[in-house]
Amino acid sequence: MNSVDIPNKYLDLLEQQGKKLPYISGQTPMDHSQSYQGNIENFIGFAQVPIGIAGPLLMDGSGGVSEHWIPMATTEGALVASYSRGIKTCTVSGGVTARTIGNQVQRSPYFEFATLVEAIAFGKWIKSLQSVIAAGVSQASRFAKLVDIDVNQEGNALNVTFSYETGAAAGQNMVTIVTDHILRNILEQAPHQPTVYYIEGNMSGDKKANVKSLSKIRGRKVVAEVTVPNQIVKDVLKSSAENIVKFWQIGTLGGIQMGAVGNLGHVANALTAIFIACGQDVACIAEAAVGTGRYEVKDNGDLYASLTLPGLIVGVVGGGTSLPTQQEALELIGCSTAEDVDKFAEVCCSVALAGELSIGAAIAEQHFAKAHKTLGRKQ
Repeated sequence: MNSVDIPNKYLDLLEQQGKKLPYISGQTPMDHSQSYQGNIENFIGFAQVPIGIAGPLLMDGSGGVSEHWIPMATTEGALVASYSRGIKTCTVSGGVTARTIGNQVQRSPYFEFATLVEAIAFGKWIKSLQSVIAAGVSQASRFAKLVDIDVNQEGNALNVTFSYETGAAAGQNMVTIVTDHILRNILEQAPHQPTVYYIEGNMSGDKKANVKSLSKIRGRKVVAEVTVPNQIVKDVLKSSAENIVKFWQIGTLGGIQMGAVGNLGHVANALTAIFIACGQDVACIAEAAVGTGRYEVKDNGDLYASLTLPGLIVGVVGGGTSLPTQQEALELIGCSTAEDVDKFAEVCCSVALAGELSIGAAIAEQHFAKAHKTLGRKQ
């Protein structure tokens, strides 16, 4: 058995054991007469992207131990197979442990004044109103909660970054609307009026890979870890803990030299496939796929791996999550209610970690090209 045929044989084995595999039915009709207001303008039809299934993923999350099938929408051959292998590795090792550390989504308005002194006075004034603004946020939105206000001074201008908790929604629209509402109500009372004002000065990190998102929280910060026994590394990943760790050391060094934000392999593959299937804002991959991975050989030869993603912009309500296929995908994972938002973020991080293990082993053992030749090309 080689590295590229493990996933299919694993699914075949599950079927032989009488375990019914989930699927996306697509039976809920999409009404072409609808405008899909709030999701699309000038609606003309649908982009049909195939969805594959990976799993089952065993995860010890913030809500307890659970098992998840993962729908992944992609047109890239070998992707689902790679994640299936990584997920199997984690599951037979006892599962991934994952926790959501925090939730903050930012909006960063820009204010410019006639003088530096006026800008400084405005910054102090708006910081002094944090408790008042927080109360106003609670009145303006049922879900948004103001966490912090940060002022960044630059010449006679400043960016004021409002950080919010956003409940079960990804929250970009929520924080934009709430921030606009608050500022419209308080700006007239400011000690000095700005000569220039924009609702966003490009410091929130929205849809951009950036160092701030790596060191802070944007969306949900999630950490996942797994310890893979050395025998499972050999049997499933066809590698060794030492070889995988060596590759990741080289990969981290290469990433530093090319200016990468973080030291990841192909986390963007996992998140994009899940985001498309589950109705997330796919453009947020730019910031969501920023993070750090750590790989160590334990004293007994086992492999320890962890992944920290501090910028997971995800939600289980709002946006595209209510569309029929996307809702079905969330239900398949087991994350279709507002209470499941942290669990969904933890699933995303856990799947991404599984994929990092799989690609690390594939490259370390020279299987990477073979897998893409076998699964990524039309026969």
